[in-house]
Amino acid sequence: MNSCKIPVPVEDEHGDNRWLSIHNRFLAETRHKDADVIFIGDSVIQALQHTDIWNELFVPLHCLNFGIHRDLVENVLWRVQNGELDNVKPKVILLHVGTNNYKNTAEEIVEGILEIINAIRERHHDVYIVVPTLLPRGQNPNAIREKLQNVNELLQKNLQNLPKIEFLSIDKGFIQPDGTISHHDMYDYLLLTNAGSKKAFEPVHEILQQLLHEGEPEKDLTPSE
Repeated sequence: MNSCKIPVPVEDEHGDNRWLSIHNRFLAETRHKDADVIFIGDSVIQALQHTDIWNELFVPLHCLNFGIHRDLVENVLWRVQNGELDNVKPKVILLHVGTNNYKNTAEEIVEGILEIINAIRERHHDVYIVVPTLLPRGQNPNAIREKLQNVNELLQKNLQNLPKIEFLSIDKGFIQPDGTISHHDMYDYLLLTNAGSKKAFEPVHEILQQLLHEGEPEKDLTPSE
C-alpha cells in the first residue's frame, strides 16, 4: 500500500497539538479571508511567507499560505480532505509537497500528489492548479536529490495534458557546476534564503499574474485627446 495515498494527520509526538492547531487556524482563515490564490504544502511554502518576496510579490495578489513545516504528501492530502479548501473560492491553488517523503519511491510520491490534485479538483472544478517542481536539496549530490528529480520528470509526464494545470520549473540555477548548492540560496541546503526565494518564486509570480488576469481586456494605453 502506498502511504502517500492514505490521508493522515501528523501524530502529536510532543503533546502540544501544534500541527492540528495550525490546521484549525487555516480553517478559520478560510471563513474570514477572501483569497485569490492559496499556497498549500510543506516547509518550502511555510518558509516563503517569512521572506521579502512574499510581502513584495504575493501579498498584493491576495494570497493565503497554508504551508506546514515537515508535512508529507499524506498530511497535505488529509488537510485538503478535512476542510482547508472547502469554504474558499480561489482562482488559483499552488501545491508544493513531496520533498519530505524521501522514504517513499518517486512513483509513490507522484501518485500521492496526483491524489491531492484529484481532491482539489473535486472541490474546485474550474480552479487553476499550479504545481512547481520540487527543489534540489543537500549541499552535495545525494540520493534524495536524484529521487526528487525523478519525481519532477514523472510529474511533468503525468500533468502535461491535464486541463487548467500548470507544471512550472522553479529548480533551475541552484546546483552549481561542481554539483553543490550554495548556502546563499538555501541556508540549510533545503529552505530558501531571500535570494533563493527570489530565484525560485519570481517565475511563480509571473504565472500567477497571467492566470489571475486571464480573459481581462488589455488596457488601452493610448493617450486620450
